[in-house]
Amino acid sequence: MGLLVTNGALLQCSFGMTPSSLIVPPINRVLGSTPVATIMDNKPMMNILPFGMCTSLANPMVAAATAAALGVLTPQPCIPNTIAPWAPGSPTVLVANYPALNNSSKLMCMWGGVIQINMPGQFQINIP
Repeated sequence: MGLLVTNGALLQCSFGMTPSSLIVPPINRVLGSTPVATIMDNKPMMNILPFGMCTSLANPMVAAATAAALGVLTPQPCIPNTIAPWAPGSPTVLVANYPALNNSSKLMCMWGGVIQINMPGQFQINIP
């Protein structure tokens, strides 16, 4: 069992230097509570905010800055590039016709980072 993820959950990218918050639109309210996240809350700059500086060489900006610095890793501002939904989500709990997001779900960034949920936004509701 995992914890249900809500608006304001704390996220961390494996190539990001700082944590970020998950933004869930208010359309996903359940009984007047804080908006509940689904696997489709994966849009860069709308749901997924930057993680400070990026250290992934798959990121073209980092690769260019590192090459200009003669191979010394040079982090650049993070611009999340997420196109696939969170995985796996909850198989039995649906919110707005999509699987609800639990704190064991992961999101892949196109720059090679794995985004995980460090703090789900609430600690009372468990879901599979």
